[in-house]
Amino acid sequence: MPAKQIHLATILPGIGDPVVWSDPRAGSQIDFASFTHLARTAERGRFDFFFLAEGLRLREHKGELYEQEVAGRPEALTVLSALAAVTSRIGLAATVNSTFNEPYEVARRLASLDHLSEGRAAWNVVTSWDEFTGENFRRGGFLAESDRYTRATEFLQTARELWDSWADGDVLADQADGRFLRPAAGRFTHTGRHFDITGRFNTPRPPQGHPVIIQAGESAQGREFAAADADVIFSKYGELAEAQEFYRDVKGRLAAYGRSPEQLKILPYVTFVLGDTTEEAHEQAAEFRRQRISPQKAISYLEAFWGRDLSGYDPDGPLPEIDPDPDNLLLQGHSIFRVDRAGTVRKWRTLASERGLSIRELVTEVTGRQNFVGTPREVADAMDAFVQNDGADGYILAPHVVPGGLDDFVDRVVPLLQEKGVHRTEYTGSTLRDHLGLTAPRPAPAQARPELPETRRPTQEATA
Repeated sequence: MPAKQIHLATILPGIGDPVVWSDPRAGSQIDFASFTHLARTAERGRFDFFFLAEGLRLREHKGELYEQEVAGRPEALTVLSALAAVTSRIGLAATVNSTFNEPYEVARRLASLDHLSEGRAAWNVVTSWDEFTGENFRRGGFLAESDRYTRATEFLQTARELWDSWADGDVLADQADGRFLRPAAGRFTHTGRHFDITGRFNTPRPPQGHPVIIQAGESAQGREFAAADADVIFSKYGELAEAQEFYRDVKGRLAAYGRSPEQLKILPYVTFVLGDTTEEAHEQAAEFRRQRISPQKAISYLEAFWGRDLSGYDPDGPLPEIDPDPDNLLLQGHSIFRVDRAGTVRKWRTLASERGLSIRELVTEVTGRQNFVGTPREVADAMDAFVQNDGADGYILAPHVVPGGLDDFVDRVVPLLQEKGVHRTEYTGSTLRDHLGLTAPRPAPAQARPELPETRRPTQEATA
């Protein structure tokens, strides 16, 4: 069988992820030049898409701004709309929250980005579970956590109905006849548990039909959501055996929805470190890990799991002997610190005891994320083997330094992947769906669609 093609994307990560913001080479997380540099570098490497994640509230630790992880930046769709003007082929993907937005507004913004970029838009559909984020919207606790995926599913369904409310040929622009639009253009009605809207959608159908849908769910509910509705799903697995299990599980769910395995791409979030020698690469990787975990961050990270004030402990000393407080959440706005904290602490105690690790060394170890470390040839070979053995369909690459951290990968690893014949040398299509090998959903043609009578429901109508 021919070798699988490797899909590549990149993300401009926020502070506290793999980024080392204190590195002398680090640039701004706000200046448009940073976004431009990384997006153009990825496009030069013939990547599928450039991705911006987004949070809706700055995190707080013990009631104060979490200085170890400040990630304020401009709103993602605004940035991507600007990038559409300075790039020509790379896809443009944004996280947009389905808990604290409304379908009409989000569908319109994404359709607009797809038009402005000529078919390169993607939407990472996320949910929020916490009242802490909800306070920014005066909606704290309004939605039970168990309902977050039911709302997300209906949110996405409604957005698709809005995009499909325009058919091919609805824009007539007939100068001789004096008609610009067909009478039924944009008309929609949706009645459901979470949304009850009717009106006219004011943005013509996007060039891709629907923007590409991305999802990052790890739970069984999240995996099912991806199997039913997503085009791309993020994966967190860097070890091949775990990655293969996730790959088989998610791909195996597609048939129940009438979909084939090729219709969903699985892309793990990975980092990389390159060196002229294997030893140099591993030394650089270790230095990145040390730079990321300051003594202050080591203690605050531990406090988030312990649920206790540990400021009196030495970061270069052993783990606290006291047990965690499972009911006390010191770090607000981060989901990883709320699930089985006691079990995590038990694993850490075992690891620290077996390897003689201090607090800072342990936190450095458990948060380290260098998935691919070595010479350019070693990294290219390892990435290829992972994909060919069904660990993934490609990767979301997160550089350690913004914005120039991807340059070496594009200059030194991408040519080797192209040499292997597993990554494109030129774009063969113009849309993101083309890059991912996905077909565009199409609505019924305008001439086959009945003209609907005018109906109005003034108290619920979404107006253009």
